[in-house]
Amino acid sequence: MNILVIGSGGREHALCWKIKQNPKVKKLYCAPGNGGIAQLAECVSIGAEDIEGLLKFALSKKIDLTVVGPEASLVKGIVDVFVQKGLKIFGPSQEAAQLEGSKVYTKEFLHRRNIPTAVYKIFASAFEALEFLDKAQFPLVVKADGIAAGKGVYVCQDLKEAQSAIDDIIVKKIFGAAGDKVVIEECLQGQEASVLAICDGKHFFVLPSAQDHKRIFDDDLGPNTGGMGSYSPAPVVTAKVLDTVIARIIEPSVRGMYQEGIPFKGVLYAGLMLTNEGPFVLEFNTRFGDPETQSILPRLQSDLVEIMLAACDGRLNELKVRWDPRACVCVVITSGGYPGSYKSGFEITGLSEINDSDTIVFHAGTKNDGGTLVTAGGRVLGVTSLDKTLEAAIAKAYEAVGKINFEHMFFRRDIGQKALKIKV
Repeated sequence: MNILVIGSGGREHALCWKIKQNPKVKKLYCAPGNGGIAQLAECVSIGAEDIEGLLKFALSKKIDLTVVGPEASLVKGIVDVFVQKGLKIFGPSQEAAQLEGSKVYTKEFLHRRNIPTAVYKIFASAFEALEFLDKAQFPLVVKADGIAAGKGVYVCQDLKEAQSAIDDIIVKKIFGAAGDKVVIEECLQGQEASVLAICDGKHFFVLPSAQDHKRIFDDDLGPNTGGMGSYSPAPVVTAKVLDTVIARIIEPSVRGMYQEGIPFKGVLYAGLMLTNEGPFVLEFNTRFGDPETQSILPRLQSDLVEIMLAACDGRLNELKVRWDPRACVCVVITSGGYPGSYKSGFEITGLSEINDSDTIVFHAGTKNDGGTLVTAGGRVLGVTSLDKTLEAAIAKAYEAVGKINFEHMFFRRDIGQKALKIKV
């Protein structure tokens, strides 16, 4: 089999690492890849959103399966283009990807299907949004409708913050067309968690729960990032909670999309708030999460390629999927200054000193510069460890982090700690 993975981050490195374990994989490509992925796959300098370039490449190399990492490619319709040419590709259609591409689409779908989510209003006019805010109770959440690289969500404690969010999104258009509409919704209280399901249009199975750390600093302080670390399983997602998530959120979503003529294939990622009234949907993503993937895939004992092929072919119900019962923790190391401005090009040392078979270092923002591995992004590495308990996995991951060095490197020191405080 010839397989193409699209993307260049830690998620894509984890996907390549797992795909490479299938003995039938003859050739693995990644477009565009990174310095770590280059050790597993042939990296191809085609951008993740260059759909025409990717299609030409896939046809020329007789690719048997394409795996899409980033959401932008899915929202642009890469799956439809590949399927029309007879190519097998893992991911949702452009219409189904609107569950991530448009918060308005998602809120209306959730409301239609009676799936729990925050009470909301939709506005296309700054004047009408501001008029509504004048009479609103705070805190509230203001969201840009479209994809905004994880930065289009504002949790507003008062009227001034909300007015500033509307100004950013609709007036200044800092997210471009993604801010043509806004969703204003109640601010749910509770613990956040992620539950991902692999779907084939009709059938699905859920992956082990995970929890990510979005804020840059310890104790969940500072601005949001793409994710500073994750762990799986998330103790807050008890067996009872998971049963509720499946019954009230995942199953009706998959069934609803099918009934509306938009069968969902690929990964349905439910970002949840676990409230006193039960789990509510904060958002849907339509692909593997990053860094959740880095703490979930090492626990997968079954073959990922076979799972993805079954999802493409509508036969997930034929599979039995096995998981490692151990805990897994991923600590993300970033360039100093991220998520703001930062410098790149610093040599990364110490990776060769990590010799534990249960610790994997997934590369995100790295590149090979004349034989030297250097930093090339905000999130640089994801140091991931498995162990019998979450506490042991945390200790093992941080021991490995301590061996790595590059100028201005930064990481949170409390990844997984909130999970240790949960009594279940």
